Amino acid sequence: MSTNRRKSSPMRSKPASAAEVVGDVLCSRVRALRTKKGWTLEEMSAACDVSRSMLSEIERGRANPTLAVAYRIAQAFGLSLDELIELPTVTHRLDVIRADDQSSYFRSDRYCRIRTLSPLHLEKAVEFYEIVLHKGGALKSEPHFEGAKELLTVRQGKVRVRSADESVELDTGDSAHYPADVVHAIENLGGGDAVLFLVVTYL
Repeated sequence: MSTNRRKSSPMRSKPASAAEVVGDVLCSRVRALRTKKGWTLEEMSAACDVSRSMLSEIERGRANPTLAVAYRIAQAFGLSLDELIELPTVTHRLDVIRADDQSSYFRSDRYCRIRTLSPLHLEKAVEFYEIVLHKGGALKSEPHFEGAKELLTVRQGKVRVRSADESVELDTGDSAHYPADVVHAIENLGGGDAVLFLVVTYL
């Protein structure tokens, strides 16, 4: 999955959301850790396998990394995701992502809509998404980290899942678990939208 850029907005009249707080903390934290290591952006890019331009955007607060990218950055510094973010002390443990929260949309175009359902500061390397594949749409992915797997459940529609040389068709209510450290894809085979829930694990 690729990173999604934060949209510029006028000065907020309400308190920052949890996602905004996490994003701000992460941006400054990455910059501070890189400076402490004495790394250039090029050296950090080589260490975490994230492009120099993306790292620059993250440090300047112009992009929020996906969990996968944040996980790579944390690994480069020998940290867990929780240690990387070091959120300010909070008084509650309940995180909510509202259905109408536009900042949770990872991708939205005429082929596909992806909404993240998992907060950035998970202690485990897990990503949870709601995916809507429009008629004729497909989500094609390059290999993730070694050992990565995906668990897909079809809430509505019919899809084909491909993982390397294997493929299977899934109907409403079906689930599939498959390697994601190889080329893989999900294709909509139905005449309408396919609604899916996807969990990605990096172990």
